[in-house]
Amino acid sequence: MTIKVIHDTDIGSDIDDAVCLAYLLAQPECELVGVTTVTGEVEKRAMLASALVRASGKDVPVYPGAAAPLLVPQKQPFAPQAEALAGWDHQEQFPAGEAIEFLRYSIRQHPGEIVLLTTGPLTNAALLFKVDPEIPSLLRSLVMMCGVMKDDTLSRRGSLNLEWNAICDPHATAIVYRADVQVHRSVGLQVTQRVKMPADQVREKFRSFRNPPHQLLPVLDFAEIWFRDNPEITFHDPLAGATIFDERICRFSRGQIEVELGQEDALGATLWTPSESAGPHQVAFDVDTVRFFEHFASAFA
Repeated sequence: MTIKVIHDTDIGSDIDDAVCLAYLLAQPECELVGVTTVTGEVEKRAMLASALVRASGKDVPVYPGAAAPLLVPQKQPFAPQAEALAGWDHQEQFPAGEAIEFLRYSIRQHPGEIVLLTTGPLTNAALLFKVDPEIPSLLRSLVMMCGVMKDDTLSRRGSLNLEWNAICDPHATAIVYRADVQVHRSVGLQVTQRVKMPADQVREKFRSFRNPPHQLLPVLDFAEIWFRDNPEITFHDPLAGATIFDERICRFSRGQIEVELGQEDALGATLWTPSESAGPHQVAFDVDTVRFFEHFASAFA
C-alpha cells in the first residue's frame, strides 16, 4: 500500500533536495501528490523540480511557493542549479500564488493520509498552518529535515544549535514546531551528517543502478554545479524522506523542541529537551547508514 506524500523543497541550492525528489519519484511505496518550492527564485526551483518529474514520466503537479522569509532578510536568494535547466525538458509557466491553497486543498481532500515532507525553510508550512489552523491535525505526519538537536539539556544555550533550514526563516520554524501534529518528526544534522558520499562515488553509483530511472540523469547534471564547490553529497533530505517508508533506518527519541527567537545571533536555534514521557516531537538520534544506502538503492532497482 502506498503512502501519499507532498514534498516541500528548496531544490536548486544543496543537491540533496534533487536526490530526495528523485528518490520519491522512484520509491514504489510513495504516491507523490505534489511538489511545492520555497525560498529565493521559487519559479526556477519549480522548473528544476518539473525537470525531474518529466524525466520520470510521471504526472505530478509543481507549485512555486513563498520566495521570502516571514520577517528576516533572505539568506538564500538564488537557485544556482537552474544553470543546468537548458539541457532538460521542463515546465516554464506555473500557477502564481497557489502553493498554499494546493497544500490546504490536498490535505483536506485526504484527511489523515498525507505526509508533508519539508526539506527547505519552513515558510510554506508556516503560512499553511496559519491560514488553516486545523491542517496540522489532518496530516498523517510531518517529516522535516530540520534543526540540530543535542541529547544534552546543558547544551541548550551553551552552544548554538544552528541548521540552515531552521535559521533561514526562524519565525516560520517556530510556528511549525508549535503545531499539534500526530507525528511531528525532525531528522537533523546530528544524524544526516553521518550519511555522505564523495562526488566520484556518486557519479559511479548513480549510473550503476539497474535500469536507472531517467530522473537521475538531470540530478547528475545538477550535481556537477554543486560539485564545483563541494567534494561530496550529504544525504540530509533523502534520509528524512526514507524514514517515511522505513522507520528502522533511524532511532528516534521524544521530547520538546523550542525555537530561539530572542537572541539575535541564535535566531532559529533548535533547543531540545528530552522527555521520558511522550513529548510532542520525535527526533532522530542514530542512523543505520548501511540500511539507509541499501534502502535508497532499492528504490532504483
